[in-house]
Amino acid sequence: MSEGKVALITGVTGQDGSYLSELLLSKGYEVYGLVRRTSQPTLGRSLINHLNSNENFHLINGDLTDQASIDNAFKEVQPDEFYNLGAQSFVPESWRSPLMTADVTGMGSLRCLEALKRNKPDCRYYQAGSSEQFGEVREIPQTEMTPFHPRSPYGCAKVFAFEITRNYRESYGLYACTGILFNHESPRRGLEFVTRKVTMTAARIAAGFDEYLSIGNVDAKRDWGYAGDYVEMQWRMLQQDEPDDYVIATGETHSVKEFIDLAFFHVGMELTWEGEGVDRIAKDQNGVVRVRTNPKFFRPAEVELLIGKYDKAEATLGWKPSITFTGLVQMMVDSDVALVAEAKERGYAPPMPPE
Repeated sequence: MSEGKVALITGVTGQDGSYLSELLLSKGYEVYGLVRRTSQPTLGRSLINHLNSNENFHLINGDLTDQASIDNAFKEVQPDEFYNLGAQSFVPESWRSPLMTADVTGMGSLRCLEALKRNKPDCRYYQAGSSEQFGEVREIPQTEMTPFHPRSPYGCAKVFAFEITRNYRESYGLYACTGILFNHESPRRGLEFVTRKVTMTAARIAAGFDEYLSIGNVDAKRDWGYAGDYVEMQWRMLQQDEPDDYVIATGETHSVKEFIDLAFFHVGMELTWEGEGVDRIAKDQNGVVRVRTNPKFFRPAEVELLIGKYDKAEATLGWKPSITFTGLVQMMVDSDVALVAEAKERGYAPPMPPE
């Protein structure tokens, strides 16, 4: 069914972009990834370096802040499917750079829709949404009908992207839809994100490189799934007769504290917590402090609880998650333990999460 199709992907160098590229290539697609031109290769592209030898995988220059470059990409590639995964997606950075976040994450989606409408109106469009759109949730669990109440510039930008995608679908008859993805992680997650920061720091502590993890609000609860599962849903959304929007989640919620406990237990440390709020610590079985909360990592406006209901996706798309929460944490820890061990064996410092 998919042989001969052409796909264009923004955000191709990221976690989802790399998994989606692999999936589409396995289905016989010609895949083009839109990347910003840089004077030197970026480390982020290491996630797709293994795809460069595939004759059906190509990179094309473009930028979500530049309308002309997106128009040119559509004219050159003439895609059958377009996946807009590109964004400034790190929530803490959205407070430091709110205008840039709005431009890339919000207006970037509008530029993509305009380019599609002008140059390839029969192309099917997927917009990456986020559970951060729900923010201060109005109901539990969250569904496609739950009102949005974003609590960060990133969440606000994603709400705009969602609404403008729906507007272009209804106004111009485009096949355009949004997947409202709850948190999805993997060993390819960026080191700045809390889950990967936890697993990499646990691996570094176990190997003797660090003493403790410095973290923000450990009581925040999220619905965490596996990114490899979620990109298949993105593809399935564009294979339906009619476009629609879907919540993609696991239906379970877990605290950051639970994530930390599982990760440290997997490297042989059983934690005991003391204190509360910004003054919490966790000690291992030997009484050594291994986790400290730090006020600088707390959000100005916290999103306390996210949990999605994916009934519609299961009924319509035949989709459901395959990896459990425990399995996800263990997968990520095992990957980071291997990375740290390789670095140690070769005599260089292992990756360190940014502060």
